[in-house]
Amino acid sequence: QVQLVESGGGLVQPGGSLNLPCVAFGSFFSITTMRWFRQAPGKQRELVASITSDSSNDYAASVKGRFAISRDNTKNTLYLQMNSLESEDTGVYYCYANARVKPLVFKDVWGQGTQVTVSS
Repeated sequence: QVQLVESGGGLVQPGGSLNLPCVAFGSFFSITTMRWFRQAPGKQRELVASITSDSSNDYAASVKGRFAISRDNTKNTLYLQMNSLESEDTGVYYCYANARVKPLVFKDVWGQGTQVTVSS
């Protein structure tokens, strides 16, 4: 079993910053791609940022230049540094990982989500 646990969410004023860590627990050989998604009230879940096992990354246009995704493979931890936050960034942020659970078996794993609210 592989589990992802996010933390770091909360209430922040516009222009503020938050850092979201996501830790992978359980039994697995390795983790390939990791991603952050978010879901705003009444909207579909959207991809925010992706990072590969060798730390190549990509961002949604709406967050490029403000958010930074990174990972520490020694700690099985994914991070999302969010700066210059806007009210439109409000939502539940979800961590995703593609985990190699057996030599030839990969599994999609999701965290439970952490709420980020940007408001004055």
